[in-house]
Amino acid sequence: MTNETVTIPARGGKAVSIRQGQAVKVINTHGEQVVDTWAFNALDMTEFMSMDATRATLKKLIAGVGDSYYSNRRKPILTVEEDTSPGIHDTLMAACDNERYGLLGCTDYHDNCSDNLRSGLQELGAEAAWIPSPLNLFMNIPWTQEGALSFEAPVTKSGDYIILRAEQDVIVAFSACPQDILPINGQHTEPTEAHYQIIDMPS
Repeated sequence: MTNETVTIPARGGKAVSIRQGQAVKVINTHGEQVVDTWAFNALDMTEFMSMDATRATLKKLIAGVGDSYYSNRRKPILTVEEDTSPGIHDTLMAACDNERYGLLGCTDYHDNCSDNLRSGLQELGAEAAWIPSPLNLFMNIPWTQEGALSFEAPVTKSGDYIILRAEQDVIVAFSACPQDILPINGQHTEPTEAHYQIIDMPS
């Protein structure tokens, strides 16, 4: 249903089918929550939004308003229509998984974005053969001329959003990232829920 506000649960995942020409508005409800985002061709899940292909095509690390994200088949898949955040998103970091948290010292299972993608797709009866690198919305990964990277708190505020228009029929999946060891969801905050809306764009 268009314009309905849907919750991406804290530490959890969600997925939705979107027709070509529709858009999804991803809302950073509390201001410091990273939302890992994937898009798949609804008719062929082997075609998916590719951070590698996007960087090569745009020659940018972060897409801006009017730019498209590209699939692994070099076709536009999502286009940035509007972005009220400072425009700081990440295209470099892989989705977290249980093995990642093991490297960070966890000895028990930890909620993670890779499993959130799987569970979100499963709700739609879909399955991805593997976990593509996500578009990490609102994630702040500064880089230096020397090539150093760091994990920093988001610079978004409560209610900031980005609108992404579908360039083909797609399944879009989200994970409200459950990272609570590094400060990517804020220095002193637990992971929180985020929200999305499906929007019918004017033709």
